[in-house]
Amino acid sequence: MLRKIDFYIIRKFLGTFFYAIALIISISIVFDVSENLDEFLSKDIPTKNIIFDYYFNFIPYFANLFSALFTFIAVIYFTSKMAYQTEIIAILSSGVSFRRLMRPYLVSAAIIALFSYVLGNYVIPPANKKKEQFRSTYINTKVQGPENNIHRQLEPGVYIYMRSYNAANDVGYNFTIEKFEEQKLVSKLSAEYIKWDRENKKWVVHNYNIRNIDGYKETIVQGESRDTLLNMLPEDYRVERNVTETMTLPQLNKSIKDLRLRGVSTIEYEVEKHKRRSGPFSAFILTIVGVSLASRKVKGGIGLHLGFGLLISFSYIMFMQVTTVFADSGALPPWLAMWIPNILFGGLAFYLYRWAAR
Repeated sequence: MLRKIDFYIIRKFLGTFFYAIALIISISIVFDVSENLDEFLSKDIPTKNIIFDYYFNFIPYFANLFSALFTFIAVIYFTSKMAYQTEIIAILSSGVSFRRLMRPYLVSAAIIALFSYVLGNYVIPPANKKKEQFRSTYINTKVQGPENNIHRQLEPGVYIYMRSYNAANDVGYNFTIEKFEEQKLVSKLSAEYIKWDRENKKWVVHNYNIRNIDGYKETIVQGESRDTLLNMLPEDYRVERNVTETMTLPQLNKSIKDLRLRGVSTIEYEVEKHKRRSGPFSAFILTIVGVSLASRKVKGGIGLHLGFGLLISFSYIMFMQVTTVFADSGALPPWLAMWIPNILFGGLAFYLYRWAAR
């Protein structure tokens, strides 16, 4: 059960956290406006679009991006002030154990973790999509080059190949589709090219040749054009920047399942999925580390605590980037790479907690 002192600490924690987040977002917006002001003015972009399509969708991303850092800084800052005003000593002297003192901190960390999880998985992806649409419409010109040597499994026993695919006009060249039953080839379609009919929403093969194989019997069908139903869409072959960042968690899970079925690497998608899971958990680890460091008076005051806090938080962020590189290269499984920083810093949090509780 939470008491008055618990609500006092929770209010200080969350108040400092959200104030710091609001401050850094304001600074980020100022820098972004100064960087893009020439583009906004030269292209005569409506102010309404800049505010609602860009900056309203800019805010959630940066709020989540800095949440781990400012969780730690908020804990260090207000806990240090409480320690140097002898509030922590007074609480502990009244018979409250260090373990009991951690309760309001962990409640606050749970609120921040939930805030980060919801933002990262359900709010930020559609916001990123709108933000990228704004940039591609008004600022950046997307040039989509051809994708080469495409091999896909559309469904069990059905494989396609394209020598190249041009996303600008939705045309795939040197197209083949092979169907297998019990690991035996039963049909193969070869076409000069396949094109997406944007009006009728279907694929059309051109200058095609179909071989139907039934044991030792083979029949050949040829023609100029033919509609075909395939379990694929033009969007599957359009190379987009940071596409995983525009997917909600259900969409990410579905994409991973579809890509595995087609035999395509899912590393990028799995890294993003596990990053979203491990990120919110860091709020608990950094909170425990922050309280353990800042609850004791040391020479150097709040400045020394903040210095240690920044060192540890930046170390955590840097370590997360390093393990991401290992995951992208395939050196580590994505889930392990994303959780290694939490495991290591969780060990540090446990050690510091035991040290501070003495």
